[in-house]
Amino acid sequence: MEPNSKQSQTVGLHTILGAGHLAPMVELAKLFLGRGFAVIIAVPTPPASTADVAASSAPAVARIAAANPSISFHNLPPPDYPEPDPDGFQQLLDVIRLTVPILLTFLRSLPPVAAVVLDLFCVDALDAAAAVGVPAYFYFTSSAGVLAAFLHLPHYFATTEGDLKDMGKALLHFPGVPPIPASDMPHNVLDCADVIGASLVYHYRRMPEARGMLINTYEWLEAKAVTALGDGACVPDRPTPPVYCIGPLIVKGEDAAKGERHACLAWLDAQPERSVVFVSFGSMGAVSAEQLKEIARGLENSGHRFLWVVRSPPPEDPAKFSLPRSEPDLGALLPEKFLERTRERGMVVMSWAPQVEVLRHAATAAFVTHCGWNSILEAATAGVPMLCWPQYAEQRLNKVLVVDGMQLGVVMDGYDEELVKAEEVEKKVRLVMDSDEGKKLRGRLAMAKEMAAEALADGGPSCTAFSDFVDDLQRCK
Repeated sequence: MEPNSKQSQTVGLHTILGAGHLAPMVELAKLFLGRGFAVIIAVPTPPASTADVAASSAPAVARIAAANPSISFHNLPPPDYPEPDPDGFQQLLDVIRLTVPILLTFLRSLPPVAAVVLDLFCVDALDAAAAVGVPAYFYFTSSAGVLAAFLHLPHYFATTEGDLKDMGKALLHFPGVPPIPASDMPHNVLDCADVIGASLVYHYRRMPEARGMLINTYEWLEAKAVTALGDGACVPDRPTPPVYCIGPLIVKGEDAAKGERHACLAWLDAQPERSVVFVSFGSMGAVSAEQLKEIARGLENSGHRFLWVVRSPPPEDPAKFSLPRSEPDLGALLPEKFLERTRERGMVVMSWAPQVEVLRHAATAAFVTHCGWNSILEAATAGVPMLCWPQYAEQRLNKVLVVDGMQLGVVMDGYDEELVKAEEVEKKVRLVMDSDEGKKLRGRLAMAKEMAAEALADGGPSCTAFSDFVDDLQRCK
């Protein structure tokens, strides 16, 4: 259904800076468009004092806006922020908090909107929505299991002495999720006395103030976590708003959206069915030069075909991690004559590959992944087993969920040490590709793929959940 801007109700979406959060909001916007709503996405503008953030985010935002003309994008004016915080993440939180009055002014300038949907880190925008009398919802773009753990953290810290940073690999027990080694929690919450840790716990404490929460997952994939959230077990001291599992919403790559075909897909066409190991660490993932050599030796010694996305190693200055990096020098980074020795069964792609299309290709049999939630959903919906190698943010927690909860992958041991050895890469590739355990994983993934398609079909659980959410939204009128 094509929305009519003069007659349709409008939904406002508000997210943090960066394509990694904006792109999933765009996928949600498409669902609203399909139900006849008009959609406007309010995007914060980095202050002039945060030039690095602006340089890395502005082009991505512009590309996404140009590719989605049916969605209105509004760049909120930058807040006053004279002294950038040396920690980039704290800087991001500061900018979003200081943008709330600007968002409020913008909302007041619009005809009445039906609802405001917020990113996880936009909790202070709850106040702007309340000031204009608009119901507020959250769109949680990670897993139900991560949401269950995050929502329980304020209660955990209020009732437990000590910090997670002192617990090592001691197991944490949160409702709806497998036991989690403390060291696998996101590093930003390991110390609740730290400024960022306290800020995040504040975010998780305020989230239940929303009218509801949309999650990019499907019930079959995370049944226990979804049940715990629905039963209110994750927030034991106050009501939990309704949870709507509306996924899996998959973001396609830009080239795929334009109809262009990457060279690696032609290479895959020439490979036997279910014979290729795909290695990629996401749009921000990067490993050291020494680690690249270990991966190369492990892939070569495994004897299996591979498609490997190689990026330049991360810079020594963490503040420059998010900035565009130069193309990798494969000759210098990979073992001598590696490309020559493996040219009959391997392909190395520099910096980027169309991941959704690669995972859905018949030749792809396994996926070495950093455990970003979008990548997990893409693998699950394609029926591809995962070799879990988490890097940052909530990826270690996702690893626990994938391996111990969903049973859709295996762990690449050494992910939490200085190096994952070549022998481990070889071992786990062989396990997934050659063993009975790998065969069981493929059977489990076949079911995950089938249930994902069923969830999104007309009348399926995710389709019905979004209808229930729209019905709730309409009751707010």
